[in-house]
Amino acid sequence: MISDLQNQFHGLPVVEFPSDTTPLPTTAGPVAWRISAESYDAEIEWPEVFAKFRAAVDPASVQAIVVGSWSDPYETSSAAVVEALVAAAGEFPALRSLFLGDMTFEDCEISWIVQSDITPLLTAFPRLEHLTVRGGTQLVLTPVRHERLRSLTIESGGLPADVVRAVAASDFPALTDLELWLGTDNYGGDSTIDDVAPILAGANLPRVTRLALSNSDYQDAIASAVATAAIVPQLRALDLSKGVLTNAGAKALLAGQSLAHLDSLDLKHNYLSSGMRERLQAALAPSVAHLDLDPGNADEDEYDGTIYRSVAVGE
Repeated sequence: MISDLQNQFHGLPVVEFPSDTTPLPTTAGPVAWRISAESYDAEIEWPEVFAKFRAAVDPASVQAIVVGSWSDPYETSSAAVVEALVAAAGEFPALRSLFLGDMTFEDCEISWIVQSDITPLLTAFPRLEHLTVRGGTQLVLTPVRHERLRSLTIESGGLPADVVRAVAASDFPALTDLELWLGTDNYGGDSTIDDVAPILAGANLPRVTRLALSNSDYQDAIASAVATAAIVPQLRALDLSKGVLTNAGAKALLAGQSLAHLDSLDLKHNYLSSGMRERLQAALAPSVAHLDLDPGNADEDEYDGTIYRSVAVGE
């Protein structure tokens, strides 16, 4: 579960914009403005809060916006939020970072957040450099070219295959950081290794140096594909954490292409045996500065002879 809101976003402190009559907080230097409506029984909707924000703060100076909750996000999509942002795009020439859906489980569980088509955000903000989206339900992306986007993060308990394929088909010549929480079919994560394969081929991602394909119930298949993936030699950081990684996936990593050039390899929340962790440690720790093999809270359940394993972030 997500229990903490962002307090920093791409190097800027997050400051809450008051949706009531509370005076605007005094800020020193640029900040990331967090704009929210109440999740439950909201007296003012998100677009109205955003209108108040634009009247109180010089939009031309805003570098980062963190969209928190909107009214009833478990049944109302982010479409009105996206529409309001797109309509006002011309007022925000300095906007470089955007987070859509910074909510804790108390606002809305991640797999219950109802998103919408985020493609208009990328077309309306051609200078955007960082985009983070939380929640995969009803999330839509159409393949797009964006010249300046440097990081794209989509956090979900279940990412639709259509979105994974759209990311793979998009053209991001400046992207250096791509992070996808693929999730599980129980929460709409219906992608397969075939959908991820074009990302691992890296054809449209010439500058990516950090890749996270995480929180997946087919983490072993991803690890096996990574063993021969064309994108791996250009990476400095690889994140296969939060998923159902077993000894089979770890063996594929050890048998595949060298990972010695990586600065960071994140495998935390895994289902590896202690012996396999020792093998990975011996093989990779001498060269990989940041190697995380922590099993975290991964715990197998057995019922009627069947073993059940889960991703770190589901509902």
